[in-house]
Amino acid sequence: MLSAYITHADCARHDMGAHHPECPERLGAINDHLLVKGLLDYMVPYDAPLATKEQLSRAHASLYVSEIFEASPAEGLHAVDPDTNMCPHTLTAALRAAGAAVQATDLVLAGDAPTAFCCVRPPGHHAERSAAMGFCFFNNVAVGMRHALNVHGLERVALIDFDVHHGNGSEDIFRGDERVLMCSIFEKGLYPFNGENAVGTNMVNVGLPSRSGSDAFREAVTNEWLPALDAFAPQLIYISAGFDAHREDDMGNLGLVEADYAWVTKELMKVADKHCQGRVISCLEGGYVLSPLARSVAAHVRVLIGAD
Repeated sequence: MLSAYITHADCARHDMGAHHPECPERLGAINDHLLVKGLLDYMVPYDAPLATKEQLSRAHASLYVSEIFEASPAEGLHAVDPDTNMCPHTLTAALRAAGAAVQATDLVLAGDAPTAFCCVRPPGHHAERSAAMGFCFFNNVAVGMRHALNVHGLERVALIDFDVHHGNGSEDIFRGDERVLMCSIFEKGLYPFNGENAVGTNMVNVGLPSRSGSDAFREAVTNEWLPALDAFAPQLIYISAGFDAHREDDMGNLGLVEADYAWVTKELMKVADKHCQGRVISCLEGGYVLSPLARSVAAHVRVLIGAD
C-alpha cells in the first residue's frame, strides 16, 4: 500500500510579498526534488480539500475563524501580524492546508494509506486558538488531530514538532488535553521566545542552545521524547515537520543536516510500528532556503514511506 502525498496548487498562490521567506517557491522546490529522486513513485497524490468552519473550530475559537474569513482582502496585502500577511488567495490556501491534515487523517485511519505527507503552506504550528502569527493562520496539524480525536474517536494522539521554532500555537491549543502528548525540540532564544517552561503535563519541550548540532538533537530525542512516547502509547502520530534547523538555513542556528531528519523519522516510525500500526501523518512547517529544504524533506519522506 502506497503512502499519501497531499498538496494543492492553491497553496502556491498564497504570497505575503516580495522577499518574504515563506515564499510560494518552497512547494515547487520540494515537489521537483521528490520527483527527481523518484519518491513520488511510491506515493499516491491527492488534492487537498477545503477545511470547513466546523473542522477549523475544533482547534480554533469560532470567533477567530470568522475574523480570518472576514480579513481576507479583495486586493493587496492585509497584515494580521507584523510578519504575517493575507493576500486575496491566502484564505483558500490556508483552508487547503488545514484540509490536507483532515484528509490525511481520514485516509490513514481508514487504512487507505499507511502514512501521509502534507506538502502544504501556509504552515500552522504558530497559530494559536485565537491568534494568527509567525506566518501561520490555521493550525493545520491541530485541526487534523482534533478530527482524529473528536470525529474518529481516538483516545491518544501524539504530536512531534522538530521545527527550529517552538510550536507555541499547538501548545496553546493542546495544553491540558490529556488525549494529546506534544513533544517539541527547538532552538532557545528564537521566536516565539517561549516553550522552555512547559505549560502542561502533556508537554515534553526541549530547548537546545544555538550551535547544538546533531549529537545534542539526537540525545534529546533519545532521552526525552522516546521514553515519553513509549509510556503514552499513541494510537496515531502527527509530525509538525520543520526543516529550518538545517545548518544551511539562516532562520536558526542548530546545525542539523539531512541525516538528522532521516534518523528522527526512523525513530518515530519505530514508535509508530510498536503502538500505532505504523500510522504517521506529517505536515510541512518551516524551512526557508530552498535547496536544504528540498533535500531535508526528501530524507524525511524517504523514511516515512518506507523507501529508505
